[in-house]
Amino acid sequence: MADFPWLMPLSHRNDIHFVPSARDFIVEEIPLYPFSGEGEHTILHVRKKELTTWEMVKIFSEHLGVPQREIGYAGLKDKHAMTLQYLSIPARFEPALETFDHPGIRILSLTRHTHKLRLGHLKGNRFSLRFKKILGIQQAKIDSVLDWIEANGVPNYFGYQRFGIHGDNWQEGQAIVEGRRRMRDRKKRQFLISTYQSKLFNDWLSKRIEISRLLASFSEEEAEHLNELPAGTLAGTRDQAHFFKILAGDVMMHYPHGRIFHAEDLPSEATKFAARDRAPTGLIPGRRVQRAEGHARVLETPYDTTISEDGSRRYAWIWPEEITRRYVPEKAHYELGFTLPKGAYATNVVEMLQGRQEGANG
Repeated sequence: MADFPWLMPLSHRNDIHFVPSARDFIVEEIPLYPFSGEGEHTILHVRKKELTTWEMVKIFSEHLGVPQREIGYAGLKDKHAMTLQYLSIPARFEPALETFDHPGIRILSLTRHTHKLRLGHLKGNRFSLRFKKILGIQQAKIDSVLDWIEANGVPNYFGYQRFGIHGDNWQEGQAIVEGRRRMRDRKKRQFLISTYQSKLFNDWLSKRIEISRLLASFSEEEAEHLNELPAGTLAGTRDQAHFFKILAGDVMMHYPHGRIFHAEDLPSEATKFAARDRAPTGLIPGRRVQRAEGHARVLETPYDTTISEDGSRRYAWIWPEEITRRYVPEKAHYELGFTLPKGAYATNVVEMLQGRQEGANG
């Protein structure tokens, strides 16, 4: 286990507690591009706390008299955090901002832009977290895991926030997909189905991590036997440099963005993955999406299903960047900062620091 300090049995998990709050969790949106400074839309840089992005949009909508559908945003941010993000409104509503006042929202700046913000139009997010009651031995464990993360990255699970307060939104989505439930509200229907798609991705990723972990201790043939896989499925995986093993036929994507393609030359792809040039992707099942082939498809098929919504591919593995860390012994605080690409959850890093290997499975 020394090579993988985050893979720990329950009895050895780090006693590291983190409760997200506006005091100890800050999320700052990183725009995808500079705003033009002119145009028919006003960009608001806002700071909010104890509000979801949707709740904030509703508040602005009611104050300005602008339909919610005309308010743009690039990302959905945590409720239990201090978040800095961008909204767009039609510029004709800008004068009404002069009288805007809300205890949970502060407008930091205004600028103009040529078009409305769209979901996903951001480069990533900067996270700042503070862990409390951290003693010296816990500091050493955190540092050890962070060293591993800096070198190897983290799994790209969908975080628990994706699955609702009780973690069961995906069950409603599954019922819709299977025809056991009807829903006329298309927006809500799409959201619930997307949580089911996210659950399938997380389950696939957990299986691939389980296999990668087995390959650290067992031969390819033994790992195949333990998972009841056809002979040769894991051929060429055990000697790969990275913890997360690539299979022949995996759908790869250049990192941090770029075209997708199937892994054919396994040694070459594994080397480039370890060098952060590309990364394997997992399936968000649905229409019009490329599936894995060959050996990788064997492990993807159990998590694929017919879904009427569009599917996509999601990085299975990502690398936090600009990691900063500071231990404050007199307060027993550990302050951590890092950036992640869009769509990635800080909870993946937190759970690794806590020694949790399951990931955020909803």
